[in-house]
Amino acid sequence: MQHRAKKRFGQNFLVDTNVIDRIIHSINPQPNDHVIEIGPGLGALTQPLLDTLPRLDVIELDRDVIPGLQSLEGSEKLYIHNTDVLSFDFTLFTHSTFHHEKLRIVGNLPYNISTAVLFHLIKHRNIIQDLHFMLQKEVVERIAASVGSHAFGRLSVMMQLHFNICPLFTVSPQCFRPAPKVESAIIRLRPMDECPINMEEHADFESLIKQAFSQRRKTLRNTLKNTCTVAQLEAAGIDPGKRPQELGVNDYIALFRQL
Repeated sequence: MQHRAKKRFGQNFLVDTNVIDRIIHSINPQPNDHVIEIGPGLGALTQPLLDTLPRLDVIELDRDVIPGLQSLEGSEKLYIHNTDVLSFDFTLFTHSTFHHEKLRIVGNLPYNISTAVLFHLIKHRNIIQDLHFMLQKEVVERIAASVGSHAFGRLSVMMQLHFNICPLFTVSPQCFRPAPKVESAIIRLRPMDECPINMEEHADFESLIKQAFSQRRKTLRNTLKNTCTVAQLEAAGIDPGKRPQELGVNDYIALFRQL
């Protein structure tokens, strides 16, 4: 399939068959799974998924790659949604007459929108079985970061609040065309059975985390001075002299409940 990668879509097409096989093995698609692929591009993952599944939904913004996807073997089982994933309502799939299972979402996400896609999918966590994504290695490290580490931040808190995190393996730039300037990594995310922050509270909690990490070199006493008092921090069991990356997810939940 001949196609020139488009910079505005952040396209880097996976071409290494060994890596493709490892990703498919990690996903382990089953015939009854309802799989949605985000950004199928030239079909590197799409074809092996079609070989296993009775139906595959894909979300692709670039209309120029659609004819190639339609020429794949088994394309009669392929349902293409030519739209922006950031505005896509995944609950539409729950009304499908084809599937009643939770969604398994996979994809090689463009680096320029990967964080936005992850935050968008948080809203749909209740209908998701798992996520398998190729992301920039740095993003995977931030998602999986430990409390107190340099990489621990807003993304770490929000993703660890909602998902069990499992980084799988790294992928060299040479496995793509064109080759990106950074390493990539595969990650598996499974929604927690229960989340202590419900969706009605989610925006307020996210706002608190965003404010806390707005100046990560400063102490919480300073970064949250317009959000809460020192007394409220202490009442939540938090030392006001700590920096935001020194607090874990449960600490932020405790502070949110205090507020």
